[in-house]
Amino acid sequence: MAKKPVLVVLAAGMGSRYGGLKQIDPVGCCGEAILDYSLYDAHEAGFETAVIIIKEAIKKDFMETVGKRLENCPMEIRYAYQELDKLPAGYTVPADRTKPWGTSHAILCAREAIDGAPFAVVNADDYYGKSAYKVIYDYLCQAQDGEKYDYAMVGYRLDKTVTDNGSVARGVCETDENGYLTSIVERTQIEKYENGIRFTTDGGETWTDVAPETTVSMNLWGYTPGFIDEIEAKFPAFLDATLSGNAVKAEFFLPGTVGQLLEENRATVKVLRSPDKWYGVTYAADKPGVVAALKAMSEQGLYPADGLWTKK
Repeated sequence: MAKKPVLVVLAAGMGSRYGGLKQIDPVGCCGEAILDYSLYDAHEAGFETAVIIIKEAIKKDFMETVGKRLENCPMEIRYAYQELDKLPAGYTVPADRTKPWGTSHAILCAREAIDGAPFAVVNADDYYGKSAYKVIYDYLCQAQDGEKYDYAMVGYRLDKTVTDNGSVARGVCETDENGYLTSIVERTQIEKYENGIRFTTDGGETWTDVAPETTVSMNLWGYTPGFIDEIEAKFPAFLDATLSGNAVKAEFFLPGTVGQLLEENRATVKVLRSPDKWYGVTYAADKPGVVAALKAMSEQGLYPADGLWTKK
């Protein structure tokens, strides 16, 4: 019998632009973090197990806050740890490297906890909306690999995913007439301005406008179990290129790994749609807007006003 899909939450990022541990920063009416809302929505959608990826360095703070609350969560919570020195044999960490190796590496670190199940991946500091979890869960329940891997992602309109407080990184997607992903390009500096939305690839020397209805990835992916084998196989080549070039900052991103499989014609990615607005705390100035939005949702009855994990 096939295993039920699990939710994987990426919570090991450093949050340098935010200025603190945004994975545990309270935004809810009873001190909840965005992660709490993600788990609540995922459980409603059908997920029974969550794998939360953190770093050993934040374990104590995480367990005393989010971890403590999740003792009342009805899901099974497993933890995995992304560390710089979790590398293939023969590789070592550059002396001045402090940045995590990226989202694909995080998934590789969680292999044992995922335990051969199909899985969805989300960022701990992104609020995705309820519909996203339902469509990705339903897809993973029926996804089957044939001649190609059968993956999915939830796409959002770009204008529902940008902040007023600075630039963001987004995977800009192109799809075919059947709604399958044909390419994804990681744009690491997208921002709003007076005439719309634009991105730069040269530090602001030149800018290119992007249509507000452009489909972007918010790092909400759905994978069949064999994807972790592909990450493991491709990681050494990434390290070889990185250690001879940008050894301090280069990252092994999920969109890049998927993009390689698309180029090799070895996978399909169904682009599922969410009409919801994204909320996140890329910058500290984003927090008041997130707090207000979640408060309004609680007042509308979308979330319990007395706390997400309050025992009835």
